[in-house]
This record gives sequence, C-alpha cells and structure tokens, in this order.
Amino acid sequence: MKILQKSLALLLAWSLLPAAAPAGPAYTSQSDQSTLQPATQGAKQSAEELQQLVAPIALYPDALVSQILAGATYPTEIVEADRWMQEHSNLKGNDLANQVDKQPWDPSVKALTQFPSVLANLDKNLSWTSALGEAYVNQPEDVMDAVQVMRRRAQSAGNLKSNQQEKVTTQGQTVVIEPADPEVVYVPAYDPWVIYGAPIVAWPGWFWYPGLYVPGPGIGFGVGLGIGFFGGYGWGWHHWGCDWGHRTVIFNHNTYISHSRTFINRNGFHGHADFNHGGFHGGAPGRGPAGHGFVPSHAQPGMHSGAFGGFDHGGITQSHSFRGRSSFGGGFHGGGFHGGGGRH
Repeated sequence: MKILQKSLALLLAWSLLPAAAPAGPAYTSQSDQSTLQPATQGAKQSAEELQQLVAPIALYPDALVSQILAGATYPTEIVEADRWMQEHSNLKGNDLANQVDKQPWDPSVKALTQFPSVLANLDKNLSWTSALGEAYVNQPEDVMDAVQVMRRRAQSAGNLKSNQQEKVTTQGQTVVIEPADPEVVYVPAYDPWVIYGAPIVAWPGWFWYPGLYVPGPGIGFGVGLGIGFFGGYGWGWHHWGCDWGHRTVIFNHNTYISHSRTFINRNGFHGHADFNHGGFHGGAPGRGPAGHGFVPSHAQPGMHSGAFGGFDHGGITQSHSFRGRSSFGGGFHGGGFHGGGGRH
C-alpha cells in the first residue's frame, strides 16, 4: 500500500509540472531570441515551400511586402481590422486615417488599412496568412530570400519590368520594386501560380480576391491608391521598407521586431482573442455557411504551418488548413482613383 501511495504521489507531481511552468514572453529583441526558443523546434520550411508561400505577394512594392510580412504575424488583428474596415466603410481620407490611428493594432496592421483589398485578402486566406507570418518569425532571412528568388524568376519570364505604375531596378542580385510616383501606390494583380514562368503548385485552399488576381502570365494594375492621408502617422507608407542586405523588414529605420503573442517562442502557439462571431480560442476564425463557428478543412501537404492548429506538449504545431473564406463577407474594397491602370 505504501508503494502504491508513493507511486500515485510521484505521478501527481509529474502531472503538475507542465501546468506550473510559466509561458515565455513574446520575443522582443534580436539579442534574446535564442534564449526564448522552445526546447523542441518545428521543422523548417524548404526553399521551395517558402517560394510557394510568398508567390502571391513577391511582386508587390517593397514597402507593401514589408507591411504584409509584419502584419501576417498578427493574424487575429488582421481579422479584427478587416471587420472594422467593413463596418466603417463610410470613413474616407483623413477621417479614416484618424480613426485607424486610435485602434490598438500593431503598426503593420494599421498600415495595411491603406490597402483594403490586400487586408481583405489576408483575412480571406487566413491559413496562408498565418503560415506566412509564422515563416517570417521563424525564418526571416529565408523568407526574404524567397521573395528575391521569385522576383528574379518573374524578370526572367519577362513579366516584371518598370512601367507607369512602378519602378523596377536591379542592384546586383537584388530586385527592388517601388512606386513610380512616391505618393501613389498601385497593387499589382497577377496569377501567382503562373506569373513566374514555370507553373507553381498553388497553396492548398488559397482563394483569389477581386482586384488582386488576373488570369494568364501578365501583371495588371487597377486604380492607384493615394497615401497622402496617412503620411502624418508613424505607421504610414514611408515608415516601411526592406533591408535586402540584412534580409529583414524595416520599420522607422530599424529592424522590425514582432511582439505578437500568436507566434510565441518562435514555434510554440500561444495567444487568445475573442471575436463577436464564433470566438477565437486557438482555432482559426472561420465563417461557416451560416456565418458562425470554425470551418476546418484538409491538411496542407508539404507545409509546416500550424499556428491555428493543435500542438503537442513539446510545442510542435500540427499542420491544419482552414477554409479560405473571408471572416466577414466578401466584396471588393476599392481605393482612391488615380488612373493609369492597365496590364503589362
């Protein structure tokens, strides 16, 4: 009996250890990232997988790429911001910028409100967005390299060149994309699975969004978006960029460090947010046919993202995909018209 009692006591003590262990904080600087990594790391994504992951955004202007990579580390805020934008569709110009500035979102998410269609696409394809953010947290240099690989492929295929909407320059092996007019940004629309020459396997469950996708090998441009209304805020367009030499996102002339609680300890999932419909408690905020609850779908073969899936006690996330529906309805969010649209 004494042996049994000791065994039960020992078992109980061991069972309490995981609960007693405190959760680590989100990493805050490059110097302490190594000390915050979990004991067991998830498998890194290969170069080919990362190229597939960045294909939909690699041909965007540098500053927009940086905003997307940073914002993708805050997938719950992406959902909240897109819903907020749709609920406040009456706000325009300075009124919109002023109200966005008051929100508690990360500067990268605020910056994406300058491009409502891009923000809505990130929300609609939340599984892909989550995987992109997780990849940037875990492999920032590899993600930046993947963007450059895809740009060079598009150049070789004859589909990336300067025009009236954007300026494309090559500096050694680095391809830089900037707006032709610093105050007007055109978001290119293209088929991310054929624009780079040889077809790329589409991201499982990825859905095209109006205004950001055109069939065929070329690049289209819709309306230009004036960014002047957001110029006076610290999260505006001109505060973002890509440091291709160090392969990092730049915010306010410094390397951007995500403080997201979603991708904590560089691989272990931790976070909590609560939304009006269905809630968010470690699963992807999805919209079922009736507009509520979670909509699980098939696993994503070959990919290692699991930010919105389950995870074991070692912190290894399981790969899950969620139906790529917009969390708050559809529709195309236009911007200020500056003309000059076309396809090249």
